[in-house]
Amino acid sequence: MIDSAKIELRNLSVKDYKELKISMIESYDAMPNEYWSEQEIKNLIKKFPDGQFCIVINEKIAGCALSIIVDYQKFEDNHTYEQITGGENFSTHTKSGDVLYGIDVFIHPEFRGMRLGRRLYEARKELCEQLNLKSIVFGGRIPNYAEYAEELTPKQYIEKVKVKEIHDPVLSFQLSNDFHVKKVIKGYLPGDHESKEFATLMEWNNIYYTKPEKLIDTPKKVVRLGLVQWQMRLFKDFEALVSQIEFFVDAVSDYQSDFILFPELFNAPLMADYNHLNEAEAIRSLASYTDRLLETFVDFAITYNINIITGSMPQIIGEHMYNVGYLCRRDGSYERYEKLHITPAEGSAWGMKGGSQLKTLETDCGKIGVLICYDVEFPELGRLLAEQGMNILFVPFMTDTQNGYSRVRLCAMSRAIENECYVAIAGSVGNLPKVNNMDIQYAQSAVFTPSDFSFPVNGIKAEATPNTESTLLVDVDLDLLKELHNFGSVRNLKDRRKDLYSLKFKK
Repeated sequence: MIDSAKIELRNLSVKDYKELKISMIESYDAMPNEYWSEQEIKNLIKKFPDGQFCIVINEKIAGCALSIIVDYQKFEDNHTYEQITGGENFSTHTKSGDVLYGIDVFIHPEFRGMRLGRRLYEARKELCEQLNLKSIVFGGRIPNYAEYAEELTPKQYIEKVKVKEIHDPVLSFQLSNDFHVKKVIKGYLPGDHESKEFATLMEWNNIYYTKPEKLIDTPKKVVRLGLVQWQMRLFKDFEALVSQIEFFVDAVSDYQSDFILFPELFNAPLMADYNHLNEAEAIRSLASYTDRLLETFVDFAITYNINIITGSMPQIIGEHMYNVGYLCRRDGSYERYEKLHITPAEGSAWGMKGGSQLKTLETDCGKIGVLICYDVEFPELGRLLAEQGMNILFVPFMTDTQNGYSRVRLCAMSRAIENECYVAIAGSVGNLPKVNNMDIQYAQSAVFTPSDFSFPVNGIKAEATPNTESTLLVDVDLDLLKELHNFGSVRNLKDRRKDLYSLKFKK
């Protein structure tokens, strides 16, 4: 017998990992290589420390329960473990979600039979009530099903477990703890041979849940995009450039747009004052305006109540120069994004360096992504953003020839199809005769869609007149993306062969 005074239920910490790994390996003897890495546990604790529980007995991890909060309507009941957890990044976790999703529970074999699992489940229920979440949901294994698979369907097996004609160590326990089966999912956890890769989607409803009243700032289903096809022209000074920026922000906001997108390096006309310098020195001089432009954009985002995607501007950090932009939200906050892939000309003429940061950006219209020009020609980037929940991809670009524009356009259309998202591209037009390396511009700004029955047959929602300064105002329906993810003619995201290949960040 173990003295109950030595049993401690508490939140998991990073320093527990060594003992946690040992317990995981010994608990999952049928899947010995399926344990969480130290980096994954660190990431999980950082994102949601209150949702990670462990039971410690005599300084050993006797049991553990891991969970995240998700916006369940984005997944509904037909999902896989990989999808609901966002792979190794837990990018699906959101404080604004409504469901506590259990991603793992285990009890070390040495301590089974002590009702420790019940303690973990009760801790989850208490947390669910404290956070005013609608329910607890998770996919449960049915490890004894393999013994009956030849004679019983999963549904028949579950019914016999319910009436206690068959005992399943996992399902029987979950049913006894007030969870009910919502549905059976095939392929939920690849490699779970004991369950024949079936899982029971289990749910516990929080009877104390009160749906929050949201009279304002409710999630938008239809989002209005404003794209600026910017005319490259000489400005007499910085204030004249700002005046032109404000003109477009004012005009687009008058149509109640949620976003306005500017092109890549739209502020290049300011280099005219530095044309006596070589190209590398001139663009480094242009970088001196970036902080002032950021302040201007933040002010305009608040004043005109619109989310501004600032295109891109050069920025010097240390000895290196980068091509960066900002999402300036209408609440006054802002986030930086970077161009990761530098073209040969940008490297040789300007000495630019590629950035290293790629992430989705949270907005009041959902998650978005931004890829600057050349970056959209690398399909891995769009896919990584899509796996983090991106619905709209913005691509500020700058191309001098139709060949360059075609590369951006065709790749952007591909990103919309393969990632089941909207893609908005905006570029500059016209000529800058007094700015070296920026002589001519070609662009046709546009919004692209996936290709299915709910979308235009050619995948083009709208496009501007080529090589003419203009704005493009386009409404996109996020609910159509949700339908496509689940019921599309083809489902590019769901139908990936993850048993053959995978894509992940290196850091």
